[in-house]
Amino acid sequence: MTRVALLWHMHQPFYEDLATGEHVLPWVRFHAIKDYWGMVALLREFPAIKATFNLVPSLLVQLEAFARDEARDRHLEIGLKRADTLTEEERAYCIEQFFHAHRPKMIDPYPRYAELLARRESNGVGLSVRSQVSQFSTDDIRDLQVWHKLVWIDPDYFDRDERVRALVAKGRRFSEEDKAMLRAVELELIRRVVPEYRDAAARGQVEISTSPFYHPILPLLCDTDVYLRTHPASRMPRERFRRPEDAAEQLTRAVELHERLFGRRPVGLWPSEGSVSDAMVPLVAAAGFQWMATDEEILAKSIGRGFPRDRDSNVENPEALYRPYRVGREAQVACGFRDHTLSDLIGFSYASWPTDAAAENFVHRLATAGARYTARTNGGEATIFVILDGENAWEHYEGQGRPFLRALYRRLASHPQLRTVTMGEACAAPKDTLPSIFPGSWINADFYIWVGHADDQRAWSQLADARRALESATGVPPEAMARAWEEMLIAEGSDWFWWYGDDHSSDHDLVFDELFRRHVRNIYRAIGQPVPEELFVSNITTLPPQAGIAAPSGFIHPVIDGELTNYFEWLGAGSVDILPAGDAMHEVSARAAAVSGIEFGFDLENLYVKVAGPSPMRDVINGDQQLSLNFLKPEGCRIVVSRADGNVRAVMVDRPRVRSTPGGGCPDIKVAAGGLLELQVPFQCLDVSTDSTVAFILSLNRHGAEVEHYPRHRPIELQVPDERFPAKNWTT
Repeated sequence: MTRVALLWHMHQPFYEDLATGEHVLPWVRFHAIKDYWGMVALLREFPAIKATFNLVPSLLVQLEAFARDEARDRHLEIGLKRADTLTEEERAYCIEQFFHAHRPKMIDPYPRYAELLARRESNGVGLSVRSQVSQFSTDDIRDLQVWHKLVWIDPDYFDRDERVRALVAKGRRFSEEDKAMLRAVELELIRRVVPEYRDAAARGQVEISTSPFYHPILPLLCDTDVYLRTHPASRMPRERFRRPEDAAEQLTRAVELHERLFGRRPVGLWPSEGSVSDAMVPLVAAAGFQWMATDEEILAKSIGRGFPRDRDSNVENPEALYRPYRVGREAQVACGFRDHTLSDLIGFSYASWPTDAAAENFVHRLATAGARYTARTNGGEATIFVILDGENAWEHYEGQGRPFLRALYRRLASHPQLRTVTMGEACAAPKDTLPSIFPGSWINADFYIWVGHADDQRAWSQLADARRALESATGVPPEAMARAWEEMLIAEGSDWFWWYGDDHSSDHDLVFDELFRRHVRNIYRAIGQPVPEELFVSNITTLPPQAGIAAPSGFIHPVIDGELTNYFEWLGAGSVDILPAGDAMHEVSARAAAVSGIEFGFDLENLYVKVAGPSPMRDVINGDQQLSLNFLKPEGCRIVVSRADGNVRAVMVDRPRVRSTPGGGCPDIKVAAGGLLELQVPFQCLDVSTDSTVAFILSLNRHGAEVEHYPRHRPIELQVPDERFPAKNWTT
């Protein structure tokens, strides 16, 4: 008999900005209504099948928040808003963002959804999203609000739930009541997720394992220099990150959450990205875990013996792979090593196969592998580990993977030579010990993705700086210190680093980059220390941000009165293209789009800044909300615009850290807030002279916390001019 241990890994990054409460991307919610409930609920049909589900804590706490109807993301807010009350920006957001689904399996099968996408594509040649808004009626937008969520609903609900069936049959001309009904279905599904896993575990059919809380790479938290084992000549972060105590804390918190949600301590750990090293093994054992798992390449490098395959992809030495090991010297943990090829067949190949052929092929491969093991070990029982992502593959399958899974489970349940087991059962009695385990992940048996590129290394350097500042902070109120530590643990997560560098890219690279830097900035703010200027600039060098900044072309001399006094007063100013509605990094509330345009310029003595928004700037600046100019050059300078006693004022709260002119004065900064915000800042205040570089961002703050800044990924930069500037920039 061959034992088959299936592990489905369920994971999403922590998308919430703790300072604002904003969840910046919708994937927790979307996968909850399709995969997280449905994958485990399906097992009720197959009581003989056992499986392990790895539920990452950062996913679970977000699921809880959505189940309580407390969490919000911009997709959700705009998707629920009455279509006839959407602003032009919100309508553009729908057109830009509401087609994030696999087209062949999730858009094209539904005529109305496909029709709306075709309209966007036919109108979009050479046109911005905003320019397409007029091509979509209110009814079109409402249908889009429904379909962008409906296609993510669990396929079993598509087949059996009368509410969902009615919406699919209706197809178009949806009502606001239809949207409300779909929201009720959504909440119902989200609220069923955790109880369904709890019930499956109580039946003994499912084991629930966990990962470090915010999904960090434990070996890198223990010591980033572990990467040099596989890449000895690599560049490294400017400061070595070595915080095993943080790795231990991530494990402790994972155990505590798991026990709270499921009533028992977890015995199994899927280390984030299958990442292992000798340094993390004692931490895993100390946290009470009995087993962990990683990839076959790690085993190959640990025992100095590869796993070649024959022309049918069968492992030639199955006796070494298809069994658990005990890992470590004094503190030990059992470990299973996944069959890379078998796991990837489900994750990447079988989606294009006929359903029954795929399931039959997979079961045949399992049986063959088990038989080969038995033959090589004189009757031994093989344990084959199949471990893969449990959520992202299915949108490429027919029926979101359910036909394939049913075909697979039926064959596994009835096969005379195969028996499914949980990971705990599979790893229960290892006979051999690996005193040392090779450091690496389930991807190429190394850590290149997370620390190998210069962008990764810059981020690790920023983490090291923040960690040192946090450790040395004194006099910080306990609540603020706890908030700072939470931000630190979040920033240690692997997902930010996944999207840095030259190995992975998506439409949301800049979103992940910005969210990482927000978390690190929030550490400094919580402990009352200045935020390093580099944290306002994108870490991404592989894909330059596209936000446009046009430089000034001539001197300007505006009247500082908060209004556009005449057309010519800002003629010659530079300008900033505020990122369009498709950028996901916006706070959910209606006040998010506080700034719609920035212009900037100068004369020989002053810097001028004009800020416009969809609402009058006199209303934007209030007792709870301020704007500030944060200067990266000269470093350490910040000017805050606030309202007190009915008056708007601009105050330099931080001075330049390095003064080139000792004793230099600072004449009054002029400010006016009416329909516009206008500022006049003497260069003398900034302590800069001709040809000096000035770089700044505009920050929107609420209750002292930054909720947005402009431009998003790089500062406005200019040089202090001399009297020759107009002539040098004159054009006909």
